[in-house]
Amino acid sequence: MRFDLLRHEVVPFFGAFAALVAAALLADTALHLADAVWVGRYLGILGTLLILGSFGYSLVKRGLVAGAPVRLLRMHEWMAWAGSWLILVHAGIHFDAILAWLAVAAMLVNIASGLTGKYLLRRARVRLEATIGRLDALGLSAAEREAQLHWDAFTFDMVRQWRAVHYPITLAFALLAAGHIGAVFVFWGWR
Repeated sequence: MRFDLLRHEVVPFFGAFAALVAAALLADTALHLADAVWVGRYLGILGTLLILGSFGYSLVKRGLVAGAPVRLLRMHEWMAWAGSWLILVHAGIHFDAILAWLAVAAMLVNIASGLTGKYLLRRARVRLEATIGRLDALGLSAAEREAQLHWDAFTFDMVRQWRAVHYPITLAFALLAAGHIGAVFVFWGWR
């Protein structure tokens, strides 16, 4: 019981993050060994398109387009994950552009932020549902139940506000990525 939080929440979080970075390093190494480093340049374009496509979920959440939010959330996670992996392969182990590395760093922080929100929100929801189940089993009146749930519901609502942190991080990533893309077009050196 003492290690449930570590085993169910912390390890999957760090494992998912480490797996993304390790898979990107492995793919970049394979490209280097195959003397196909040039492929990595174009993976950044595909990765960017996938990340842009992942914003369909945000459009549905804001009511700008119609769609199934739960299905689009899964697509958002998958597309952002795949796009980030492709961009990490694109970045590879090349250290020749500070703006590009700032964009990669912002993307990694953005990924960590998204994973944090995902795991924290799930954890808070599970805890709230467990508390509701426990209180229902006690047969409390509605008023007593609401009084008991106050702090758990308040905590759940606060955790749901993690997006207030995720959005500025996403904006910083988007601006740095746009700067990198703009610099690529200005200094078009695709050899």
